[in-house]
Amino acid sequence: MPREVDRPRRLHRTDWMALLSGVLFVVLGILIVTRAITDPLVLIGVLVLGLAFAGLVAIIARVVRGK
Repeated sequence: MPREVDRPRRLHRTDWMALLSGVLFVVLGILIVTRAITDPLVLIGVLVLGLAFAGLVAIIARVVRGK
């Protein structure tokens, strides 16, 4: 079955919340495995601040996009 070539290709928009949250969890996982962070309160604080930052970036991206 041939593909339709006449249609312009649509690109999806970047989901900044998901991207930054994923990067945050990977970095926190590395920090825990390497024992760079041992205090649970520091870990929770970094997690909350990181998720807040990711949410802020996602909101700003949505406003700039106009949707």
